[in-house]
Amino acid sequence: MLHTFVALVEDKPGVLTRVASLFRRLNINIVSLTVGRSEKPGTSRMTIVSEASPSAGHRIMASLYKLENILQVDDIGQHSSVSRELALIKVAATPKTRSHIFELAEVFRARIVDLAPESLMIEITGVESKIEGLIQVLNESEDKILEISRTGRMVMRRGQHTSRVLDAMRVAGVETESITETPEQIAEEVDLPQ
Repeated sequence: MLHTFVALVEDKPGVLTRVASLFRRLNINIVSLTVGRSEKPGTSRMTIVSEASPSAGHRIMASLYKLENILQVDDIGQHSSVSRELALIKVAATPKTRSHIFELAEVFRARIVDLAPESLMIEITGVESKIEGLIQVLNESEDKILEISRTGRMVMRRGQHTSRVLDAMRVAGVETESITETPEQIAEEVDLPQ
């Protein structure tokens, strides 16, 4: 089963190494890993997709919270979310085959971002199945794929307010009910070696 975790981490050297080492110690394969700046200065957003048993999600979250520089972890797979991936696909193209590739790009709502005498580059954004579909069609036709570069999955919860929005909505003196467990509660439930 695929698990998708989104972690807000401090933007410091060594954080990525710690996360990768944790998955190695747990003997869990990382299918894709995407890291970039977040909306908060000094923090990065890390999206980790891993292949593990259905019951492993809670254990992975608890282990991530125990790592240094991890601020927040969310198991997105259990919630309604929007998922996208970006791919750049370089295809061998002759003057005769270019029109066919342009038509394919239009059908898949992709864009041609580079055109060279012997090749062209397609940019496609969408869910994984859409990208796989274009690759499959290109492989089945006479068009030879020269190179593929993919970002991995990027995921965001649907309709979930950021902490900044929630802070702005709070009324002074009124406590809001917590809907998720705190990092300390999760870490206490599952005691794993670091």
